[in-house]
Amino acid sequence: MMPTEPFKSQAYRRVTWRLLPFLMLCYVVAYLDRVNIGFARLEMLDDLGFSDTVYGLGAGMFFIGYFLFEVPSNLILHRVGARVWIARIMITWGVVSALFMFTTSPAVFYSLRFLLGVAEAGFFPGIILYLTYWYPSERRVHMIALFMTAVPVAGVLGGPLSGWILEAFDGVRGLRGWQWLFLVEALPAIVAGLGVMAYLDDGIRSATWLTEDEKRLLERRLDEDRASVHVHPSLSAVFADRRIWLLCGIYFCYVMGHYGLTFWLPVLLQAAGVEGALRIGVMTAIPYTAAMVAMILIGRNADRRRERRWHTAIPMIAGAAGLTASALAGGNTTAAIVCLSLGSAGVFSAGPVFWGLPTAFLSGAAAAAGIAVINSIGNLAGFASPYVVGWLTDRTSSTEAGMYAVSAALVVGALAVLGIPRRLVER
Repeated sequence: MMPTEPFKSQAYRRVTWRLLPFLMLCYVVAYLDRVNIGFARLEMLDDLGFSDTVYGLGAGMFFIGYFLFEVPSNLILHRVGARVWIARIMITWGVVSALFMFTTSPAVFYSLRFLLGVAEAGFFPGIILYLTYWYPSERRVHMIALFMTAVPVAGVLGGPLSGWILEAFDGVRGLRGWQWLFLVEALPAIVAGLGVMAYLDDGIRSATWLTEDEKRLLERRLDEDRASVHVHPSLSAVFADRRIWLLCGIYFCYVMGHYGLTFWLPVLLQAAGVEGALRIGVMTAIPYTAAMVAMILIGRNADRRRERRWHTAIPMIAGAAGLTASALAGGNTTAAIVCLSLGSAGVFSAGPVFWGLPTAFLSGAAAAAGIAVINSIGNLAGFASPYVVGWLTDRTSSTEAGMYAVSAALVVGALAVLGIPRRLVER
């Protein structure tokens, strides 16, 4: 007897309510530890005598460690299970993040950023892979979009929190606000890592909170979905697949815009006339709120229409337009915030739909390797973007040239998305 539509909807609803809130919480914690350096910069540069180039290079060093350990980390997750490996990732990155409070020189700063990348490598692609263990392709983009709304949620909550810590804790026990920022925002990662061990299941079969009928339904739907996916015979075949390398290039362009925005948003607001760490933190919540709404709406529409390419390309172009316009806004605070909100909505909403592209034609170990390759190589832009923006800012005494550079990358990536054959990714 075939399951009814209400029964199917109920089963997926149970999975979503069980997994997504907790996974989003973990990503909020991860993202705070990854980008709180943007707020620490407001005090740290003057205290330690760092230039914007040093800051940009240090911010980017995270992604070198991330790149080197991404693929091995995702393959280990596929082998040992999500629960143990995600917990390991979170606990180790929490410890490394706390050590930033002892930064005294560029060398220490660079080393810790590199180690943070090593510790966190595999978390994001691991979660994307983990979602393929539960959801078929026609439900996946909306779920990825919900998961990735953790990024703007981290901005909405983390901006005011970071600004408050910088001001309220400055001088407590002889430590500067930026030192307390690293310590306080590292602790949740360790706690959440311990929570992963107790809460997550490695897959459908081990989920004691599902009935046997629900497990059979979910497993059957995944089997049907995987039957339409071309299976790569080996990992070497994954690396030889030109489609993977095209997606690496597209994701590189996307990440240029993504981190050009997130690492420099506090500085962009400061340049637009917003003063004080707490006020800057509060104002960052506006672009992130716009991004959160756009991510949910565009992700849902992409799944409903089963369309991926235009739902990725148009937001990337909108993000480029918003970042370019924010640079032209100068000291007009209201105009800058409106433009940054458009840029944030575009940039952030393109990400979840993008991840619907590789998962449409990869499964199993090939998905583990392919997703990790795309994410690790694409995230090298996380090294290039802050460094390029920092270098251009030092040379021109303005963030305008940097915003033009990352906007151009977004446009190039959007055009490349439209070059992907529609039959490959839309099903």
